[in-house]
Amino acid sequence: MAGKKGKQTVRDMILSLGVIVAIAAGIWIFVPHDDSRDPVKRVDYRVELATAQRAAAYPVVAPEGLPKTWKATSVRYRAQDGDAWHLGYLDPQEKYVAVEQSTKDPAEFIGNVTQDARESGAATRINGRDWQPYKGDRYDALVLREGKSTTVVTGSAGLAQLKAFAEALRTPEHDAASATPGPRDA
Repeated sequence: MAGKKGKQTVRDMILSLGVIVAIAAGIWIFVPHDDSRDPVKRVDYRVELATAQRAAAYPVVAPEGLPKTWKATSVRYRAQDGDAWHLGYLDPQEKYVAVEQSTKDPAEFIGNVTQDARESGAATRINGRDWQPYKGDRYDALVLREGKSTTVVTGSAGLAQLKAFAEALRTPEHDAASATPGPRDA
């Protein structure tokens, strides 16, 4: 009797497993799934940008005029974390580029956001400011230190893309200054 009970248990387990596999296969076949869709969602960062620009102790920057092929993917502002502003993008080749700003200790902040990249060469002039290039194993960066804040453009994109992103960065002061009539506009 014990031998017959053992055979039934194995047979029942195999039948149960077959039923489970059939149900899982049916779900996979009949539930729509689109592998061609882009898993990275574009984010709208306007609210976070406005909040950071009002609250931060420095002029918070964001890019303007980038082509639609650049996609904003992440945003955050943390006042309690050294006035830390982050805005992440994917460039047209789907490489990561981000602007990071903070009032934290510059050496610690730069090391964290660039994943320990190191200064590499002479500064490069972008929009009238000297940005220091950094080279790293994972990320490269351009670093701008002004006053008590540090701005870092970093990512896996090449230096040309980092420069293009840095050139597109604007502050509210820049927008106000460009709207003020100058001698040629009067």
